[in-house]
Amino acid sequence: MSRPAAPGAIEVADRWHLLQNLSAAVEKTCHQHHACLRKHADQEAPPELPAIDLPILQLPRTPIVERTRDRYTDVHRLLEQKWTISAIARHLGLDRKTVRRFKTTPLDELIASKREFGASKQGLIDPSKPYLNSRFTAGCTGAQQLSREITERGYQGSVLAVRRHVASLREGTAEPVRTDIPSPRRITSWIMRPTGTLTEREQDELLDVRTACPDIARAYDLARCFHDLMTNRLGTLLPDWIDQAEQGAPAPMRSFADFLRQDLAAATAGLTLEWSSGKVEGNVNRVKTLKRAMYGRASFRLLRIHIPKRA
Repeated sequence: MSRPAAPGAIEVADRWHLLQNLSAAVEKTCHQHHACLRKHADQEAPPELPAIDLPILQLPRTPIVERTRDRYTDVHRLLEQKWTISAIARHLGLDRKTVRRFKTTPLDELIASKREFGASKQGLIDPSKPYLNSRFTAGCTGAQQLSREITERGYQGSVLAVRRHVASLREGTAEPVRTDIPSPRRITSWIMRPTGTLTEREQDELLDVRTACPDIARAYDLARCFHDLMTNRLGTLLPDWIDQAEQGAPAPMRSFADFLRQDLAAATAGLTLEWSSGKVEGNVNRVKTLKRAMYGRASFRLLRIHIPKRA
């Protein structure tokens, strides 16, 4: 906004973009502390069956596994040299989210995710792997028989997935069975959505996450408080929220609070007044959609003809 052109105008921050920036801060927090959830899950999850002896894990030297190893090594080598995530992404030609995932995710988890073919379907067998491992060690090595047994226990996948797992047990390439933990994006979705829209299972899983990691719990409390300020138009309380976020909160949440403090007047107006730039954003999005539909070849005159017709 040009203040000389409109000196009496009140600058109002767009509420949608405020929530988007808050969501990004929450997701960064979840990425940074994802290892806490893995550590907590490995410590707390009791084994369903007695420990069994399996062949020593020997990961196959496939191209995708080797590429994952090399990329992991490159990312962590540059991190040790104090490179930023953005600089690493530019240097290696990767997305920043990919670099952040290689920074916060253990190598064995990255390799496991790359080795699974058809992960969405293969994941159906994960809850049955402890049972399959135990039966395999006991001498039952037939995939058809094992498939029938776990189907009676609720398995809904194909026998092909069972055959693959049995083959990996024979070859000694089976991944260790690990407790599933929610992804940072899924946790962020639970935090940012209204509590009433979460299922009972999602609420329980979110409670487990908050119990496992105090920093994610702190981000949850701040996000819910900010959402209440916006819903109830309590912008006058925003300075207090910023003070709380700057005291002991995770780094991404402190950065978001610092961003709000730099433009406090506009942010306060956005959380207080009824005005919003939603209509302007909608029209901008509509113009961009028209331009994409014309593959970027439309002149201003042609766009000017089309826009009123679709208003």
